[in-house]
Amino acid sequence: MSLPKELRYSEEHEWVKKEGESLRIGITDFAQSELGDIVFVELPEVGDEVTANEPFGSVESVKTVSELYAPVSGKVVAVNEELSDSPEFVNESPYEKAWMIVVEPSNIGELDDLMTAEAYEEMINED
Repeated sequence: MSLPKELRYSEEHEWVKKEGESLRIGITDFAQSELGDIVFVELPEVGDEVTANEPFGSVESVKTVSELYAPVSGKVVAVNEELSDSPEFVNESPYEKAWMIVVEPSNIGELDDLMTAEAYEEMINED
């Protein structure tokens, strides 16, 4: 299982990558492996507001539908449109090809509430 050290992680299994003033968000390798083959991804529109710890979309796998929870609050400035046609990217490349949204955070301090790779790894190993 891959856990890039430079990312921050939420308890809901989303990852966040700081890119200048923006934050790129996706789901973790652990999450996609638990879900199984992803067949559909529903994401917000550019311009939508997301709120930390609130749903912003969903992923559907052959097993279940799971909500995606925003790890931070802010305005959606980019959406990965490729996931509409290629939801399998979530399984194949959760940290590169399968980023989901880019957010302009309304409170960058929320980033500090997220876990480091080490803390996230500890959490998933406890389950």
